[in-house]
Amino acid sequence: MKIKYFLLTACLVCSCFFEHAFAQETVTYTLQQMVDEAKAKSPAALRALTRKENRYWQYRLYRSNYNPQLRLTGTIPNYYQEFNPITQEDGSIAYIEQKQNLFDVGLGLQQVIAPTGGMVSVNTSATRLDNFRPNPGLPKTQYSGVPVNILLQQPLFAYNPYKWDKKIQPLIFEESKREYVKEMEDMSVFVSQMYFDFLIAQVNYEIASANLKNTGDVYAVEKKRYEMGVTYEDALLQIELQVLTAKQDLAEAQMDLERAAFAVTSFVGLSRSSRLKLISPSDIPEFDVNVDHAIDLAFQNRAEAIGFDRQKLEAESEVALAKGERFQVDLRASYGYNNADYTFGGIYQDPVTQALVNLGVSVPILDWGRNKARMSQAQSNQRLVEYTVEQEQLNFEQEIFTKVNNFLMIKERLNVTKVAADVGQRRYDIALNRYSTGNVTITDLNVAQNEKDTNKRAYYSSLREYWIAYFELRALTLYDFENDALLYKSEGE
Repeated sequence: MKIKYFLLTACLVCSCFFEHAFAQETVTYTLQQMVDEAKAKSPAALRALTRKENRYWQYRLYRSNYNPQLRLTGTIPNYYQEFNPITQEDGSIAYIEQKQNLFDVGLGLQQVIAPTGGMVSVNTSATRLDNFRPNPGLPKTQYSGVPVNILLQQPLFAYNPYKWDKKIQPLIFEESKREYVKEMEDMSVFVSQMYFDFLIAQVNYEIASANLKNTGDVYAVEKKRYEMGVTYEDALLQIELQVLTAKQDLAEAQMDLERAAFAVTSFVGLSRSSRLKLISPSDIPEFDVNVDHAIDLAFQNRAEAIGFDRQKLEAESEVALAKGERFQVDLRASYGYNNADYTFGGIYQDPVTQALVNLGVSVPILDWGRNKARMSQAQSNQRLVEYTVEQEQLNFEQEIFTKVNNFLMIKERLNVTKVAADVGQRRYDIALNRYSTGNVTITDLNVAQNEKDTNKRAYYSSLREYWIAYFELRALTLYDFENDALLYKSEGE
């Protein structure tokens, strides 16, 4: 009795376990759910997000170049012990051992002058020298320092990288944000392709399963007729071959379904133990697409539109760089105070004025046409970029024009294939019923079945093309036509 009770309990527990496991394994997805899942969890989405973050910090690095920089410098310590040649009072040279240690530290606040490409800084510094072998009567330690100093470094007639970065770097950052949205929409296209690969494999499996069942029913009917002597053996054998073919088709459909399921789960990041069931996205959104409006949206929203201006600016920057390298003139001016004393506090008492102005010039007298060649190359490259950008704009516009018209054509074809699939299914159902009553031959039934399968597959192929074209249209314009909303909104940093 106890054994029976134990076995009954074990069976109930196992039954509950398997029911729970089966419920966990079957996961149902719509197309939009699968797209959202891929955007949130797939490795491709995480890579795109990481690239976006990397470009953001690259932009922050550029911005930091224009902010004040407080910099601490120093040498702590600088000790040396060696024999050095020292000039004596009578002009002779004596090799004397020196044993010294030097500490120096400086603090400077520097600021880039973006309009001119120069730099201004306010600095202070102090130095301590410990002479472990001082001359008689001199202290062991000495101090020197610059209480305050203002320094200006300004290149004249030179290329100004800060000026050009202010024009180019914001465009690069804006491009990166729009490219991220474009990558997400491209992912929708890719996911929809895999989604329909699986969905069509799922439909083919359902078709193969239904064909095997129906062919088995037909075989049973034909076998009864053969036993009654109202049909021939060759007709029975023909249907038996059809049953075997249907079994083979079902096995191939099962293999294709498993292959498609593996591809989807691997890309999206789903559990491979999950049993997927995809819902056909048969509800087609109703909206109108105007070609000219789509082109305007693309030029307003896409990263490529900003890239056209950025390429022209970069080419113009190269010309300015070539001009700035023809000769070099650097102005350096400083004004402040310095002092030296045997105590640290003494260097800040009655410091002496310190001033410096110099102008460095480097002008090539004979360069064998080097500057001319550099300048001509930059100007030629600028013209090339302008021509290339002009062609890319035309190609960009042509691509949108083609995709929009293709989308409208696919939408019309989808309606036709949907009606054809419904008609093919109804015709087959009628032919199957009429075959059971002996009013339709097996040949006519096979034709009806093939047309039913062909039209159903054609409908799902059209559905696949529609949704891929739908997401491609969103990616091309960064615009949601269904909800009449922009997919990208500029929000600064």
